[in-house]
Amino acid sequence: MVLRGILLLSYFLFGLHMVFGAAVQPCSGNTAADRSKWCTYNIHTDYYNVVPDTGVTREYWFDLRDRVLAPDGIPRYTQSINGSIPGPTIRANWGDEVVVHVQNNFQNSTNGTSLHFHGIRQNYTNQNDGVVSVTECPTAPGHRTTYKWRAAQYGTTFYHSHFSLQAWEGVFGAIVIDGPASANYDVDQGALILTDWGHQTPDEIFYHESRHPGPTYLENGLINGMNIYNIGDKQVGQRFTIEFQPGTSYRLRLINAALDTHFTFSIDHHTMTVIAADLVPLEPFTTNVITIGIGQRYDVIVKADQARIAHEFWMRAVPQNDCSRNNNTENIRGIVYYGETVQGQPSTSGYNTTTGCVDQTDIAPIVSKSVSEDFVYYANEALTIGKNTAGLFVWQVNDVSMQVEWENPTLLQIYNNVTDWSSTEGVIQLDEVDKWIYVLIQSSLPISHPMHLHGHDFFVLAQGTGAYEPSAAVSNFDNPPRRDTAMLLAGGYLLLAFQTDNPGAWLLHCHVGFHATGGLAVQFVERYDEIRDLIDYESLSQTCKAWDSWEKSKGLVEVDSGI
Repeated sequence: MVLRGILLLSYFLFGLHMVFGAAVQPCSGNTAADRSKWCTYNIHTDYYNVVPDTGVTREYWFDLRDRVLAPDGIPRYTQSINGSIPGPTIRANWGDEVVVHVQNNFQNSTNGTSLHFHGIRQNYTNQNDGVVSVTECPTAPGHRTTYKWRAAQYGTTFYHSHFSLQAWEGVFGAIVIDGPASANYDVDQGALILTDWGHQTPDEIFYHESRHPGPTYLENGLINGMNIYNIGDKQVGQRFTIEFQPGTSYRLRLINAALDTHFTFSIDHHTMTVIAADLVPLEPFTTNVITIGIGQRYDVIVKADQARIAHEFWMRAVPQNDCSRNNNTENIRGIVYYGETVQGQPSTSGYNTTTGCVDQTDIAPIVSKSVSEDFVYYANEALTIGKNTAGLFVWQVNDVSMQVEWENPTLLQIYNNVTDWSSTEGVIQLDEVDKWIYVLIQSSLPISHPMHLHGHDFFVLAQGTGAYEPSAAVSNFDNPPRRDTAMLLAGGYLLLAFQTDNPGAWLLHCHVGFHATGGLAVQFVERYDEIRDLIDYESLSQTCKAWDSWEKSKGLVEVDSGI
């Protein structure tokens, strides 16, 4: 009752613009017959430079607590948002303001928290990026942090904690931002979050692996927080199910929020039309199987046109064995059924879902952009494995494993006019305005890495295996693939480009949870001289003072990268 009273009071204080997680209505003109329209805008509008002014604020309240849950029928300690895994979906219209209040009610003494809005560019709102040790101190237990950002993009993404391995304890959920689309459909079915799942916690696995590197296999995977698990002859848990009506077309918003698993996704006997990758609208293309790395998202349209074949069909999320360690590779499945009820287990056969840990090819952004061949900074980052002073195995970028301090984030250092960075913070300073930056990431190790950049979409200029050869590798500067997460192939290279158009401290890191917390990251301090004026020092310092007091009272010691 107290919380309800707070919500009602806030409603009257902010007026009718403030919407508390209410249903989102499409903009005028956006109908099943023409999804390309959005009020006075359309799918060809350059959303980098044009954002609707809706005057609407979407406000969400998240309560983070320890819980014992059983997503696949096996009870386990988890960390939940509003009591569930995944947490609630954040939904907004293109152009809305989004406000998210995060209350840390964890009881475990080591659990600070944060919330990162993956793929949201945070244009001139770097402090709301939610990365501990970079844009903020962790939110201490018993305290609250409020994040505010503009939905300047549209499409599908997700939010997750950026505190150690907490995201994979359960602190994650979908973000859906409604806007125009490059192909028509009847029903928006919402988010489908693919995750792997273990019966040990990620912290337990990381503790073991940092001392004894080697394959620790996760027992299962989930679709929207659900799956079955077999214990001998007994089956526990429940499968995710979804109803299709014959002749209807459905938009599915695929998200890979896994800890250590690259998936392929398919629905037996159905074809998918792909209309977006990450938060970038695409020229539509069709496929039977989509490959989706950790941190990546794809929006697809599926036509329910197979009722003559069967009543139920398998929906398959298949871990790719060359970069995923999962003991349930053939049974991470949901059920698509035609009609009112599921009548039984599907007997349909699937497509060939072995693609390897690669990206989808032939991605063409519908809002065309070109990359300049003139650049002001070229970073050549080599990935290796080493040991830290404690003898633990860590990931390194150019022989440095990131180690940043919870209590002294980059933004606080910038506010205090620090210009000399510690050798372990992995800082690359980019001072020029609106210039092109090229980043080459290379590895000779037989392990792939989904690389994610905060604060920007990037252009994928080159991607392959073997040694990078500058003379032959870049073939297209005119509208190359554009996204925020791309695969560094095993024993290969990834050449990215972005512009310095967004002041702040931005992380570039591998999105495998064990790799990021093991130090596989760098940060770009972009347009240093402009950042200080963008910082809300009162909010930043309050969070840091609360965390510093909590950390000292508990005698906490960092054992990972700090991010």
